[in-house]
Amino acid sequence: MNELDPWAQSSVEDYEKLIKDFGMQPMDEFKSGYSDLRYIRRNVIFGHRDFSRIDESIQKKKRFALMTGLMPSGRFHFGHKMVADEIIWFQRKGAEIFSCAADMESYLMRGVSFEDARKTATEEYLANYIALGLNPDKLTFWFQSDYRNEYYRLRDMLSKKVTFNELKAIYGELTTGKIISALTQAADILHPQLPEFGGPRPVVVPVGADQDPHIRLTRDLAQRFNEEFKFVPPSATYHKFMSGLQGGKMSSSNPQSFIALTDEPKEAAKKVMRAKTGGRATVEEQKKLGGIPEQCMIYELYLYHLIDDDKALKEIHQKCKAGTLMCGEDKKHCAQLMEKFLSEHQKKRAEAKKQAEKLLKKR
Repeated sequence: MNELDPWAQSSVEDYEKLIKDFGMQPMDEFKSGYSDLRYIRRNVIFGHRDFSRIDESIQKKKRFALMTGLMPSGRFHFGHKMVADEIIWFQRKGAEIFSCAADMESYLMRGVSFEDARKTATEEYLANYIALGLNPDKLTFWFQSDYRNEYYRLRDMLSKKVTFNELKAIYGELTTGKIISALTQAADILHPQLPEFGGPRPVVVPVGADQDPHIRLTRDLAQRFNEEFKFVPPSATYHKFMSGLQGGKMSSSNPQSFIALTDEPKEAAKKVMRAKTGGRATVEEQKKLGGIPEQCMIYELYLYHLIDDDKALKEIHQKCKAGTLMCGEDKKHCAQLMEKFLSEHQKKRAEAKKQAEKLLKKR
């Protein structure tokens, strides 16, 4: 793999190769210490940069922050829930949470109006974050188009210590919009360490592997501005991509490839029943050869979201491989879990939406 594109639909076939190619570190050494997060425990969070700084902050109860961005251009689905779960987990570990609605990037790169971006950020993202367990009273939230002077000053200053050729080497083909977007993302990540926002401290950024170019650029810039701001180079965790319900990439432009957290529960259950499995062509072959859970979108929903009990997950995996669990039966079970989860979540979301609107009024 020669490049990662943070502005394109990405997929990764070999995560071990990705770690080697881009100089990340495997997450293995932290699995036992952070087994309370299923994504670390199950190797969904597969790599990191400088997570040891965050580990030390958690263990010694030192100040640290988490910065995350959301792209307000589509519905909030289970791929996004994975990131939300990480944010909430870090908040409970003591992180100060900074969350950015990338409305400028969505305008520049995807043609989304600022009005539509604001509505999506509030009703889809913030409301779901809060319903899932994020504490809005301990959250700094902003829109890239509407924030504080110190943030914009930093963004403009960053351009002084990066060259066009360097950006081209990191991102490939460039447009003016991409350059502005990259510098804005760097300001998003670094500004929590400005004196006006709390000063230098470790900051972790949970991202998909496709966002690593932004992380590498920002870490370099942190070092170049160290004399002026004493920035601590940001840490990052990298998670795997969820597959679409029919296999392949999950795409916000294809509603059949994902389940949104605002989908009507019974409709979501129907999507589960239509999902691609790792089953064989016939029941006879399934019984003889067993299924392939690693290629099954139902098993992936269990792995990422619907089953937290490792023993129960292992039992499903073994039954599938042994050919004693049929796909129809498994889909029904998954559909029931999905319907139950969404029904309960959407009850919480009604109140969470009010809290999200209240939070924005305080800004």
